[in-house]
Amino acid sequence: MRILFFGDVVGRSGRDGLAKHLPALREKFKSDAVIVNAENAASGVGITMKIAEDMFASGVTCLTSGNHVWGQKELMLTIDREPRILRPLNYPEGTPGRGFYMAAAGGRKLLVVNAMARLFMEPVLDDPFAAMEKLLAGHKLSGETQIFVDFHGEATSEKMAFAHVFDGRVSAVIGSHTHVPTADAQILPRGTAYLTDAGMCGDYDSIVGMKKDVAIWRFTRKTPPPERKAPADGEATVCGAFIETDDATGMAVAINPVRVGGILNAT
Repeated sequence: MRILFFGDVVGRSGRDGLAKHLPALREKFKSDAVIVNAENAASGVGITMKIAEDMFASGVTCLTSGNHVWGQKELMLTIDREPRILRPLNYPEGTPGRGFYMAAAGGRKLLVVNAMARLFMEPVLDDPFAAMEKLLAGHKLSGETQIFVDFHGEATSEKMAFAHVFDGRVSAVIGSHTHVPTADAQILPRGTAYLTDAGMCGDYDSIVGMKKDVAIWRFTRKTPPPERKAPADGEATVCGAFIETDDATGMAVAINPVRVGGILNAT
């Protein structure tokens, strides 16, 4: 199976960048599935159903999220109607939405999982390790069923620990949240593809996708800034990862960072 994943889409710049480059990237990588973290897609915080529908129409298979999933309040009322929009798996029982989605891709099944770390994160959710163990009790990795995990978190150590715990039991663990692409794409010893953070789809002439002035004011003056923070609106760099799995085992055979457009265009 050939899977494309794109890191946090930030605001209109990120949405436009993804829409611009996705057709060519799907063709280049002959992708069977496209997964996008969209938790910052609506004005930098949250996602709306209209944005989600546009992404699905463009060929996106599933949308993941993280700590900003409820940034647009409408999603609390609508997420149960759209199983392709995920909130973190380790929210308490009874929270609207789901943390996983079983997609049909490339003639097989792809279980897309969205989990969230706890170190330096708000809100602090239930144990993601335990939540993942519970899910895998009912879903086994195989040639017929591949398993992809977007692990949304701040601490690199927690992301690495999560990946090593589930190495050999999932096809890939790809990190999101920091908006900064890391240079550690690898296949772990038991066959799971790993990347600490895929980066963002957004304007990198910014501070993690937001306009610089407001962020700098907060760091240097420690008083409320004169304007609200807003996504930067320059040309986006589209960042993510391409993972290819073995048809017989579901294990990863390749992982390559993806980076096109904008100021970080290195591929």
